[in-house]
Amino acid sequence: MRLENKIAIVTGAGSGFGAGIAARFAQEGAKVVVNDINVDNGERVAHEIVAAGGRARFCAGDVTKDADVSRLIAFALAGFGDLDIVVNNAGTTHRNRPMLDVPEDEFDRIYAVNVKSLYLTAKHAVPHFRRKKSGVFITIASTAGVRPRPGLTWYNGSKGAAIVTSRSMAAELAPDNIRVNVINPVAGDTPLLAQFMGEDTPELRAKFVATIPLGRLSLPSDIATAAVFFASDEAGFITGTCLEVDAGLRGNRDHDLFQQRDKSWSVPYFTWRRQDRAGRSRSPARR
Repeated sequence: MRLENKIAIVTGAGSGFGAGIAARFAQEGAKVVVNDINVDNGERVAHEIVAAGGRARFCAGDVTKDADVSRLIAFALAGFGDLDIVVNNAGTTHRNRPMLDVPEDEFDRIYAVNVKSLYLTAKHAVPHFRRKKSGVFITIASTAGVRPRPGLTWYNGSKGAAIVTSRSMAAELAPDNIRVNVINPVAGDTPLLAQFMGEDTPELRAKFVATIPLGRLSLPSDIATAAVFFASDEAGFITGTCLEVDAGLRGNRDHDLFQQRDKSWSVPYFTWRRQDRAGRSRSPARR
C-alpha cells in the first residue's frame, strides 16, 4: 500500500473528486479525515470507506472559516495522532455566464472557497508540518487556471490564483521538507458540471465532451490516481509541480474550444456572446 498509515485530510470530500480521492487514499492504507460542508454527504462517504474496510472519520466544516479549519486540523491530530497530507479539494464556481452578470457575493464566495482556503489550511497545518519536518499539500485546481474557457472568467481566475499560490508555497516551504503540488483536471462528471456548461443536457454534454481529445469527462478515479502519487513517498523529490489530468486538452489545439471553426453549437458562452453582439438578450436564462 502506497499510503500505509499516513493521515490525510481531504476537503470537499462529500462528493465528486474529493470523495474519489478519500476512498482511494483509504484503499492505499491512509487514515482519512473526510471534510465537507454538507454533513449528509460527508458522513455517507466516511461510512462507505469504513464499510469497505478503510479508516475514515468525518469532520464537518466550512473551509472559508478560520475556526472551522483550525478545528479540522485539531480533529485529525486528536483522532489519528498525526497529520501528513492535506488535499485542498473543496471548490465552487459560478454558472457559465457573462463576467459582469456574476454578483459580488458570488464572486467573493468563489475566491473564499478556491483561494482563501489554501491560506487557512496552510495557517493551521504548516506549524505541525514544520515541527515534524515533513508534510504534503495537494491542490485540486483546474485546467481553467491555465487554459480558460469563456463564460467562467471569475472561476478561471480563482483557479489561476490557486495554482500560483500553491507553487509559491512550494518554493517557500521546501526548506522545511513540505511539498506542495497541483492537479489540474479537465471538467469531470461532478456536481459542478452543470454550472460549467450553464445547463446540463445530453446534447450539450456531447458537444462539451467533443472538445476533449480522449473523448470523455474526467472521473474521480483519474484525479485520485494522481493525488495518490503526489501524496506518496514516490513523489518525495517533486514539489511545485502542476500535473494536467486533462486527456490531452492542453497539448492539442485541434480540440481547443477557442480554435473550433464551427461555433454553431449552443455552449452557453457562444449563445449569449452572439446575442450580445446582435444587441439582443444576452443571457439564455433571461428568456
